[in-house]
This record gives sequence, structure tokens and C-alpha cells, in this order.
Amino acid sequence: MEQQTLPNFEQARTYAIQRLTRELSPALAYHSVAHTCDEVVPAAERIAALSGVTDEEALLLRTAAYYHDLGFITHYAGHEEASVAIASAALPGFGYCPRQIERIAGMIRATKLPQSPTNLLEQILADADLDVLGSDDFFERNTLLRTEMANFGGAMTDEGWFANQLKFVQSHCYWTSAAAQLRNDGKQRSIATLSDKLAHTKRTPWRART
Repeated sequence: MEQQTLPNFEQARTYAIQRLTRELSPALAYHSVAHTCDEVVPAAERIAALSGVTDEEALLLRTAAYYHDLGFITHYAGHEEASVAIASAALPGFGYCPRQIERIAGMIRATKLPQSPTNLLEQILADADLDVLGSDDFFERNTLLRTEMANFGGAMTDEGWFANQLKFVQSHCYWTSAAAQLRNDGKQRSIATLSDKLAHTKRTPWRART
């Protein structure tokens, strides 16, 4: 690590949480402050702990996790680049150097679908962002994602939604062995849930679907 004062992570974290809390639209039923603070950050920390990252890497990873969805404040589509712009403008004020900000930007960009991380830290954040696919509350969170997408013009029928989500989860692979170890079993349960939901909609074609 370069000889320099460590960045002030706590101030950077507070800045991100305050903006997420105050400025995110209520229409973001899924990509809320809770998604960042209660899902992505803890998942990134769990995966990092099993992946042998250094102290500085862990600090940068946690910073990227807190900033990865800040772009939703200004953009729904393309929010990742908006997040990078916010991070690049704010983080120098908290003592982050250009090299560190560049690595954080890479991690944020790695969460964009389809994911294409190029190093371990990017893989960890990409996996943390989709940790929910193998979580016990997958269906509850997936329902909130459906609500959010409908709020932004992406409403689907039941059959369309479950078919789309099933295809996505079945095609997804975690990048890190740690995330796969933690979540692959749960992801199989999520696939089973979606398969059951899709089968049910096909058996009841007369049902009103929104």
C-alpha cells in the first residue's frame, strides 16, 4: 500500500447512507437503502472474509458496496455510471486517492447486468449484489423487485414475470467459490419456488394477472 493516510471510511459511509435515505425515490421498492445496508454490504463482508482480501481491499470493497446504487438518485437505467460519477466526486473529500477511486469504480461497474467482473474485488461485489438469489427471503424480495419494475414501466403478467425470473436465476453463476458455497443450495430452492409459481400460472390461464 502506498504511504498515505487511510481514507476516512466512516465519513464516506455516512455520506452515502444519508443520500440514500434522503434522496432515493419511494418507487424503488427493491433498491432501497435497506438493499444496500442490510443485504449487499453484509454479503460483501461475508464473501471477503472467506476470500482472503487485504485490509485495504476490504475498505475499498465496503466503500464500493455503500456507493454502488447511489446513482438511482438520478437515473434508473444506467444507474451504475451515475453511481461512479457520485463516488468520483465525493470520495476525494474523504481522503481516497485516484487509484483507490478507480478500483471502487470498477467494482461498481461490475454490478451492471450482465455482470463482467475482471478481478476478485469486482467478483465479490457482483456476487454480493445478487446474494439475494440464494437467500431465504428470495421470494419476498423478488416480489418487491417486480413492484419496483412496474413502477418504472416494466409491468409483466404473472407468467411473464416468473418465466423471466426463472430463466435469469437458472442461468446465473456466482463468480467466487465463497459465494457459491454460501448460496448455491439456497439458489436451488429459489429455482424450485419460481418453477412452482410458473407452473401454477400455466394451470390457471383464466386468472387475472398483473
